[in-house]
Amino acid sequence: MKSKLFVLFLALCTLASFSQFAGAAEIKIGALNDTTGATSDVGKDYALGISEVIHYINDQGGVNGKPIKLYQFDYGYRIPEALTKYKLFQRLKVAAVLGWGTGDTEALSPTITKDKMPYVSASYSAHLTNPAKTPYNLFAATDYSSNARAAITAWFDKKWPKHPDFGKRKPRFQCSYMFASGYASAPIKAVKDQATLLGFDVGADQDTSLTAIDTKSQVLAMKEFKADLVWHGNTTMSTAATIRDAYALGLGADHIVNNWGFDENLPKLGGRAVEGVMGATVCAFFGENVPVMDQVVAYAKKYNPGIPLEKRLVRTVQAWANALLLWEALKRADKAGDLTGEGILKKGFETLSGFDIGLRVPPLTYTSTDHRVAGKVPIYEIKDGKITYFETVDLKGRWPDKWANEWLGW
Repeated sequence: MKSKLFVLFLALCTLASFSQFAGAAEIKIGALNDTTGATSDVGKDYALGISEVIHYINDQGGVNGKPIKLYQFDYGYRIPEALTKYKLFQRLKVAAVLGWGTGDTEALSPTITKDKMPYVSASYSAHLTNPAKTPYNLFAATDYSSNARAAITAWFDKKWPKHPDFGKRKPRFQCSYMFASGYASAPIKAVKDQATLLGFDVGADQDTSLTAIDTKSQVLAMKEFKADLVWHGNTTMSTAATIRDAYALGLGADHIVNNWGFDENLPKLGGRAVEGVMGATVCAFFGENVPVMDQVVAYAKKYNPGIPLEKRLVRTVQAWANALLLWEALKRADKAGDLTGEGILKKGFETLSGFDIGLRVPPLTYTSTDHRVAGKVPIYEIKDGKITYFETVDLKGRWPDKWANEWLGW
């Protein structure tokens, strides 16, 4: 009897939440998430954030009075499954998609462009920032390539001058990532370019699986090269495993980490080994005192009360950022009377100029010629077991010609 009453209660709550939308047409949105695959260590929390923020958006009146209907699927980080789910979204006639991985997002991009399907992904690949090639791919974050360039530069400016060999030789640099992963390999060209630009001696890349728990062979290869700095392109679990092995084997190098490997779990998984590790982040961490975070925390409590708040991650905040970006574009396009894919792009996204969604996301500007969010990237460091601000690198200001003429789209 109690279970029946609980089901009835949930049904009444659902009806009450949609009562404000009586008679309004739904706006359908598709969402692809990885909660069981190779990136599920960061994907689960992002998926929770997507579900929670859509509840928030509907509680705020949806899209100018129109409710969002979310179709959310786990695709296990499998590209064929992503393609299948995208075809389902087409049949459902969704207005836009909130996507996930780089491999599947880049594989879908020609189809997305042909279909004029707005696609806001958790892939921050710089390959998706040139609207001349991928106009319908967007995200509310600095891209992987900019993040890596900034982190390498911050280390070179602030840490290399303190090294005993500074002024005697070039710093030695290597990369550790899964070669076959579209996400992990996306910024490699930019990573190597920045290292060369700054005068590093670049060693051989190390192929490290996204699910690796033993990386001793890769670390021993880096030790033979005597790396001073290692860039990690994987997600948190395998990044922590690699840095732990580096610490245990006495590699002696510093480490910088791409966005999806740098979060609240890294100090927990890495312990003393990750002290001094640096990385870029694209928004505030979960629970920080910044605008809109109160709502993020409140909706986490309301819709997933069984998950302790101390276990929630920056990934939830990233999900909110992408969904809030899409929401603003939809509202603008709807107000203009054009919720077609092209309308959402031209009358929505590309009308944003310095738009602030809070959550310490850089002010969002998208033009018809450039979908990069910002030329300034904040870098953080793990210090005394806590993630702390290190410095902001102004790539656009330091290399204006390269930013304008060379780096777009890679």
